[in-house]
Amino acid sequence: MPGPPRLRIPAAIAHPVRLLPLTFLALIILGTLLLLLPFTRAGSGGPQFMPALFTSSSAVTVTGLSTVDTSSYWSPAGQVIIVILVEIGGLGIVALATVLGLFIGGRLGIRTRLVAQADMHVVNIGEVRPLFRRVAITMLFFQAVTAVILTFRYRGAYFEDWGTSLWHGIFDAVMAFNNAGFSLNTDSLTTYAGDGLVLLPVSAAVFIGAVGFPVLAELFQGWRTPSKWTIHTRLTVWGSVALLIIGAVMFLALEWSNPATLGNESFGHKLVTGIEGSVMTRSGGLNSFEWGAVRPETLNMGVILMFIGGGSASTAGGIKITTFLLLAYVILAELRGDPDITVGSRSIGAQVVRTAISIALLAVMLVTVATFSVMMLTDVAFDAALFECTSAFATVGLSTGITGTLPPTAQLVIIVLMFIGRVGTIAAAGAFILRRRTPRYHLPEEQPIIG
Repeated sequence: MPGPPRLRIPAAIAHPVRLLPLTFLALIILGTLLLLLPFTRAGSGGPQFMPALFTSSSAVTVTGLSTVDTSSYWSPAGQVIIVILVEIGGLGIVALATVLGLFIGGRLGIRTRLVAQADMHVVNIGEVRPLFRRVAITMLFFQAVTAVILTFRYRGAYFEDWGTSLWHGIFDAVMAFNNAGFSLNTDSLTTYAGDGLVLLPVSAAVFIGAVGFPVLAELFQGWRTPSKWTIHTRLTVWGSVALLIIGAVMFLALEWSNPATLGNESFGHKLVTGIEGSVMTRSGGLNSFEWGAVRPETLNMGVILMFIGGGSASTAGGIKITTFLLLAYVILAELRGDPDITVGSRSIGAQVVRTAISIALLAVMLVTVATFSVMMLTDVAFDAALFECTSAFATVGLSTGITGTLPPTAQLVIIVLMFIGRVGTIAAAGAFILRRRTPRYHLPEEQPIIG
């Protein structure tokens, strides 16, 4: 007897580039429905649609922006749902399904591999299976280590019982490694301001999560031989370290005497906060001070660091550090008059350069349009609107405090930015304008005047 008919996905939808954003969209809808259940709301009254939609979108995209207080609005069950959505969003829906398939059945379909390849930016399709296995182990390892450190610190200095300390430790560890800015405290990490035993482990988890899974896999195999690293790993590692140092130095220089942030604090407190301020703007989203109280120059610095973001195929957002540095090499080659774009002893293909330029320009366009849209829909000042929109697009989660005051229309703008920022500008655009056929002809060439 013939078996039951198999459900076939239309080819237009099943293409990996389109399937990736659709899977994230499906998880956002599922998360919204779960957060609308009565037991997810703390106190009297049931959950409302917009807070549920915004929180689900922010969790799936591992952003951390929230229109409500996570600690008081959501019940423990709601908070667990948020943790699960962040964990799945950080690893990637396809990556999680692939890892489960590896552990259970050990087999991958070609379509699953292609979708996973699009999500994790793996160049060689043969690298997908071993990479995903290392991804799952790496995520669990770093989150577990961070959770243990935080749990003991919370129990010794902040909470009176192990249960509360453990839950806060797990929650903060998951948020840190996944670069999501949710917190069980109303004031994020302000309660732990200056505490290096909390802020430094959290910052380390954020930094490692923002490096990117392919880089972590390569470092695991050959961290002692930097000369053998790929160009991608070199750009990501050294670029991330450079931005960390530059960001920390600039933050300390700008906020050292600001009485609203670091002006009245000790040297150790300032140093720890400077490191945190640099790391969190790359995509962490947690904060031990009020970003609404920083100097305008510091706010602009934060916008730049958020826009650059972290490593490719990581839990971080932004245009990514490799894109930023490749564009710098493009400018350098143009100024020198070099015919090729070279990084070290390798040349960079024209297609990679085109992709980098496209990502950067699309990001600028999206953030600009969103910023003006928020300003038109609200009475928010330009600098606060730009900071909020950049934070949403880069899936950072930092805010000057305006998120909860935004009307539903402006919240929808932020939701769209978070979604595009997670699935990637190229993937989001390609999902709708993907060409099925490659042109078999070339039009006559012409060179317009540039500059």
